[in-house]
Amino acid sequence: MRHTLPLAPQFYVTAPQPCPYLANRLERKLFTALQGANADLLNDGLSKQGFRRSQNVLYRPSCLDCVACMSARIRVADFTPNRTQRKLMNRNGDLLRKGNSPWATEDQFALFRAYLEHRHAEGGMADMDIFEFAAMVEETPVRSRVVEYNDPAAKQALTGVCLTDVLDDGVSMVYSFFDTTSPRKSLGTYMILDHITIAREAGLPYVYLGYWVPGSAKMAYKAGFSGVEIYHRGEWQTLDPTRDYAEATDPLAVPPIAEQVAAISFPDGHPTKAG
Repeated sequence: MRHTLPLAPQFYVTAPQPCPYLANRLERKLFTALQGANADLLNDGLSKQGFRRSQNVLYRPSCLDCVACMSARIRVADFTPNRTQRKLMNRNGDLLRKGNSPWATEDQFALFRAYLEHRHAEGGMADMDIFEFAAMVEETPVRSRVVEYNDPAAKQALTGVCLTDVLDDGVSMVYSFFDTTSPRKSLGTYMILDHITIAREAGLPYVYLGYWVPGSAKMAYKAGFSGVEIYHRGEWQTLDPTRDYAEATDPLAVPPIAEQVAAISFPDGHPTKAG
């Protein structure tokens, strides 16, 4: 029997768990399924409202007493590399970029495991096996690419990978990992710089970076790019690195879940529902 999906997505919230960015705080996410013929449309629309994709789910932090996780993106037209970034681009000028369909390989997984062991040994992905890795890469109902960076002079040619979504207004860096044995190359930063080039060549105005969290050392690097804006209090605004955004960790700043969901604009105009 044929079934049709509801016109409006259903939203749910996860159970609270320890926050990976700020000490002594709890994390909670608002999420909805990403599926069906309108998956690209939904991904485009909700990405503009601070959501991120993980496989076939769109999510946004919705913590009980904090709104510090703010979606960040670079305005391509307003980005100008600083001296350090220009040097970095020159230093990695010999890398070969290749965009592939979202298909996982053993070389990617080996690089992914090495990256996790060096950077995120205690993180939530630390126990991922090759099947879970393949699901992360391949289970995408939207326009996605695996952007690989190869070093022709290195023993291990594959040196960086980024799972990238192509949105109607930009490219979204869903997840990236890289060779950590060459810190001078700063490959994580370089891949962001190269995605700015990709977006510019495609005529797309933004590069979506994920979340920026004031007070989190893990996220501080995102403020180092010119032209960065954050989704804060329902609108995109230029990131001010001199501001402390203290109100973002004030429990009184957090609206109720029903109010958060009601404020979401569904791309085709249909209302949303909270689950």
